Amino acid sequence: MKLRVDDITAEAREISFAEPEGEINRTLARGPVTEYRLDRLIQVDFSYYKAGTELFLTGEVDAKTTACCARCAEEFKAERRRAFRYVLTPKSIGYDGDAEQRSDDLEFSIYEGEDVDLTPLIREQVLLALTDRPLCREDCRGLCPQCGANLNESRCACRSEAFDPRFAVLRTLKVGRP
Repeated sequence: MKLRVDDITAEAREISFAEPEGEINRTLARGPVTEYRLDRLIQVDFSYYKAGTELFLTGEVDAKTTACCARCAEEFKAERRRAFRYVLTPKSIGYDGDAEQRSDDLEFSIYEGEDVDLTPLIREQVLLALTDRPLCREDCRGLCPQCGANLNESRCACRSEAFDPRFAVLRTLKVGRP
């Protein structure tokens, strides 16, 4: 999605559209977080206006995902929403005195030319909406470390001895024993 800079006025306008998920799925497949896959188009709702040469965008992205749980390895579906806000400055005027501070600001970006391409900004917000450890639910019990049974579905028959094998030598100590 592109916005033509000359068409943006000081009066705020609202817009809603669906952004294709294909490019983000390719990024996810080759990136460090491969547990996610977007299931459908990303819904984007935002408002925008211009003040001087700066453009202001405020809105929300909504993505439907399928992910693999980090604890139980089961696939699950989830909705990821993220609110965003951007201030875009034209590249032609450059940075002002606080250049280092603004380059690290997630809400600050630069545009160049007559059109503003929103695709990279939306991609960034969707990726930020994804957690680094996807969980099917907060109280997911995971897998049994001995037999691999999904502890969310049933109890396993493994003996649950909460003893770290690195401390096995401590069992040989005769403290308080005759």
